[in-house]
Amino acid sequence: KNKNVMKKIALGLFVFCGLFQMNAQDISKNAMGLRLGDNDGFGGEITYQRGLSDENRLEFDLGFRNSSDINAFKVVGLYQWVWEIDNQFNWYAGAGGGFGSWNSNVANTSDSGTFLFAAGDVGIEYNFDFPLQLSLDARPELYVFSKGYRNSNFGPDIALSVRYRF
Repeated sequence: KNKNVMKKIALGLFVFCGLFQMNAQDISKNAMGLRLGDNDGFGGEITYQRGLSDENRLEFDLGFRNSSDINAFKVVGLYQWVWEIDNQFNWYAGAGGGFGSWNSNVANTSDSGTFLFAAGDVGIEYNFDFPLQLSLDARPELYVFSKGYRNSNFGPDIALSVRYRF
């Protein structure tokens, strides 16, 4: 009786592991490009992804924001989990944070400062047969120590990214 139970457990573990193996992604070891979006003014980011495994990666972004009132730059680091939707089409989610600096564009004002933020990330991506990746994501950001930078402590950040995979 115990042998049958052990065989069933072993078979179950084999099938369970096989299912995860079938869904493993082909995440590029490296991907670099541009992330263009809007969060209190149009901004661009230089974006770099580093694959850690078939299902996880790190993303680092260096961004600039420009609005009628404020110019800012920020550095972002995210840890992401990636799941396959269909063949070369994936979705991902992650978490991380960053910091930045801002200065005022308002005439006769010399306000400036720094800020910290925590961020989530959720998006979809398509990896072409050639080394190009397109993605669309939402990265909500919660700001702390941001007095003068924003009217609220929350900033939605929605962007389109184009990356070269290598």
